[in-house]
Amino acid sequence: MKIFLGALITGIAIASFIYMRKIAPDQSKLVLRGERPHFPVVSGNNLNRETFEFPRDFSGDLNLVIIPFQQKQQAIVNTWIPFAQEVEGAFPGFIYYELPTIYELPTLSRTFINEGMRAGIPDETTRQRTITLYLDKESFKEALDIQTENEVHLFLIDKDGEILWSGTGEYTPEKAESLLNYLRSRSN
Repeated sequence: MKIFLGALITGIAIASFIYMRKIAPDQSKLVLRGERPHFPVVSGNNLNRETFEFPRDFSGDLNLVIIPFQQKQQAIVNTWIPFAQEVEGAFPGFIYYELPTIYELPTLSRTFINEGMRAGIPDETTRQRTITLYLDKESFKEALDIQTENEVHLFLIDKDGEILWSGTGEYTPEKAESLLNYLRSRSN
């Protein structure tokens, strides 16, 4: 009986390890680029457990990147989503992403956070476009000239990683109009 229990526990541990390796998000890559204003090369996993590297994997010609640093900032991110969805319908080639940015963490912690977010977000588009970054936040913030984590930061980025527009904080009609004016100027 002891041998059976030992084998069972070992089997469960091995299966758990294999499963965790399969769903665990990777540690993010961060490669700083000397040229400004450019988005650094970063990698992360979305809530569907797919790996992305940006700016290479941006789907749009113009990509709105919304970067929260704290869980409580999700409410602020959510103020931008209806507007971003509306802009997607009006400007072909525009797409938005959420890039929650967290310090580098061990595999178990990354898995716990990502799987918790995944469980709380049933919407497929949101899961696809939420890519968590686990990286050296100080270097990341420096590359983007982010002075504080107390605000949500937004960047409009082209496929090459050039930053074309930026903003902070919750959605306001004035901020939305600023972004729309830029998009209109590009489409003329």
